[in-house]
Formats: sequence, C-alpha cells, structure tokens
Amino acid sequence: MADGAARQKALAEAEAACLRRGAQLTPLRRQVLELVLEAEAPVGAYALLDRLKASRPGAAPPTVYRALDFLLEHGLIHKVERLNAYIGCSDAGHGHAHEHDHPHQFLICRRCGTTLEIGDAAVTHAIEAAAARAGFSVAEATVEVEGVCARCAAA
Repeated sequence: MADGAARQKALAEAEAACLRRGAQLTPLRRQVLELVLEAEAPVGAYALLDRLKASRPGAAPPTVYRALDFLLEHGLIHKVERLNAYIGCSDAGHGHAHEHDHPHQFLICRRCGTTLEIGDAAVTHAIEAAAARAGFSVAEATVEVEGVCARCAAA
C-alpha cells in the first residue's frame, strides 16, 4: 500500500476496529502494522525487526512476533506461508471494519515477488464444494498461486 493517505486511513480503521473489540492497537502494534502496510511486497519478521530498530533500538524478535500475532488475530494482516512473510489485508483503507474473517487467495510473482491478495468468491465456493463432496468442513482456506505478474510478463 504505497499511498500515504490510504495507509493512514487503514491505520485509523484498524485502531477503531480494535477498540470496538476491546483490544488495543498499542503504539508498537501500530508501528508494525504501518511497516507492513508501507512495504512494497510481503515482508518477513526479521526485515520488520530491522526497520523497527531504527526507532526502537531495543526491539527483539519476540517483540515483533507478538505484534504480528496480534495483527493476524485481528485480521489486519495476512501471512503468506510460501514466502514466510506478511502483507496488509487488502480490505485496509477501503471502508471495511476488519470485523470479518474473509477467505483470501494470493497471486505471487516468481520473478519480482509482487504479491496480490484477491478475494474471489468463486474460488472460495469451489474449495468449499469440493471439500463438502469429500465430507470435509472447511474452517479456513488460504490459496497461494505462483506465476508471473503482468509487469514481468510484459518485460
């Protein structure tokens, strides 16, 4: 999320959503969220730690992991397992209150690492239908698709 105004709006919405739930978006959690949102691509915990140390020299890995766990728990970020990295929720800054646990799919470019979150309901329904045919009830599904983004394909 490169746009500063959109990032600030997403941070304000995240804070409001946490307050509605009785949770607190502490200054540290807010800072970690902002670092994730301003990253051009999914960002790993240790890269976040390095950036965090610029303003918090005593920051340690548990500090970052606790903040990331909180942000994940409250649906403000997602973990891209394939990359072992974090990305802001695509709903951030779009008026959503982060009150829902929406299904998500990620498109990951093998060349440049760009990752795009999509929320295609047809994909979700196809997974749920296939699972139901197998007698399985889906609790959560994350789909990560690797390929080449349009920018790299054009290059």
